[in-house]
Amino acid sequence: MAFFKKLKDKLFKSSSKLDEGLEAIVADGGEAEAVEAVEEVEAVEAGALVTEGAGAEPGSSSEPVPVGGGTDLPEPDLPEVPPAPAPEPEVPVEPDLPPVPEPEPEVPPVPMPEPEIPEPDLPEPEVPEPEPDLPPIPVPPAPRAEEVAAKRPGFIGRMLGRGEGPVMRRVLDDDMLESLEELLIASDMGVDTALRVTANMAEGRYGRKVSTAEIKQFLADEIARIMEPVARPMPLYPTRPQVVLVVGVNGSGKTTTIGKLASQFKAAGKSVVIAAGDTFRAAAVEQLQVWGERAGVPVMTAPEGSDPASLAFDAMGKAQEDGADLLMIDTAGRLQNRADLMEELSKIVRVIKKKDPDAPHNTLLVLDATTGQNALSQVETFQKMADVSGLVMTKLDGTAKGGVLVALADKFGLPIHAIGVGEKIDDLDAFDPKDFAEALTGAGA
Repeated sequence: MAFFKKLKDKLFKSSSKLDEGLEAIVADGGEAEAVEAVEEVEAVEAGALVTEGAGAEPGSSSEPVPVGGGTDLPEPDLPEVPPAPAPEPEVPVEPDLPPVPEPEPEVPPVPMPEPEIPEPDLPEPEVPEPEPDLPPIPVPPAPRAEEVAAKRPGFIGRMLGRGEGPVMRRVLDDDMLESLEELLIASDMGVDTALRVTANMAEGRYGRKVSTAEIKQFLADEIARIMEPVARPMPLYPTRPQVVLVVGVNGSGKTTTIGKLASQFKAAGKSVVIAAGDTFRAAAVEQLQVWGERAGVPVMTAPEGSDPASLAFDAMGKAQEDGADLLMIDTAGRLQNRADLMEELSKIVRVIKKKDPDAPHNTLLVLDATTGQNALSQVETFQKMADVSGLVMTKLDGTAKGGVLVALADKFGLPIHAIGVGEKIDDLDAFDPKDFAEALTGAGA
């Protein structure tokens, strides 16, 4: 997927932080081991150490020892025992018989000369001109079996993506688990989530030596497992218009997200209308109009300072008349600790329900990934005031705290519809847990 290739390229702060931290944890108390030595140790532990017989010299441990003695083993010195005299055989007496006449020698027949057959006159065959002498094609000597075995990476080498060179490995013990917990907490994964993740990683692996690449893959698998249930796209309903209310704190990226979503829905064949509900900032209305032009979607506006709930009510009526599929309502940014602003958001919801009791059909909370653990309190407050149905995470390309998305999924279980990693119109895409986990941890790189 091209978007998540872009995500891996842009999500450098979180990835580099985890990369550096994991490498430092493994290096602290770890030992450098050759890949071949690691393979041999694990094969012995599994009881499946098999040595290749190709290219082995005779008499080595890889050849079977002949049973019952062989030519290679010296025979012990024993005293010679003289053989017992054999009994003389009895010679029977033959009777006197007449002499047998000798046969006459056979005379071979005289060969007759064969008649001479005249040869027909045939044209002389054309002798091809000799080709110029070309240098012989050099044939490289076949590599010896021991050279092939030395160059070929084994199972562990293939798993780690390395064919040779030492690999730093450390025993997964209590000290290492504690360091992993501190690293995940520093990445804003949260205390509870970090403890749960490290406990699951240690299950079945405690006491074993692990490398940085293995730890990254274990961590990516655990993160993907946690986030798999919440990776769901925004649902579409047959109701027309389907009202999508977009909320969030100041600067979280609501306006940009609305423009990107409107462009994607329009490209999918849906008719979309945007309502610029942030009537307190003229710049917000102008920005939304620019995004509407890019997406080819009409934008409804109101005079600066007017009631945003009134604009939402009028926009619903206009969308119903036009038969629009989607109505996306932007709202002013508001801090979750401002009770007056949160009450204003509740008023918008009440007014919308007068037009359609089921509206808003989707309430998207746009979260700024750079806020870290503050995103948890935002979800709690907005969920009470506006009944949040799904999340959109933005600015993942500018933070070292991408782990907060894992904490949100683990604590609230709200669907994560999309994530953004830039300002371009195609820098927003559906959330994929496996690709996100690998981009966050640097696994598979």
